[in-house]
Amino acid sequence: MVNDGDCVAIFHSVHRVMKAEKVLKDRQLNILLIPAPRQLSADCGMAIRYPCELHSEVKQVLVEFALPLIDVWQMQSGKYQLLA
Repeated sequence: MVNDGDCVAIFHSVHRVMKAEKVLKDRQLNILLIPAPRQLSADCGMAIRYPCELHSEVKQVLVEFALPLIDVWQMQSGKYQLLA
């Protein structure tokens, strides 16, 4: 379940999303591996959900480990908004 204010990170492959889950949890960040919402059309079918106040920290860790994202979406008023 994605709540208002949550971010959803979409990756290119299951391998990348699983690696991202591991490195983010190793940093003790509040993230959760979820099925990718259908309306976001993720290739791999999995995504990472996290509170948007962690967005900068999550992006920094993913860059550090060379884990590129396809997109990051934020749930706002029941709709997904693409983050720039």
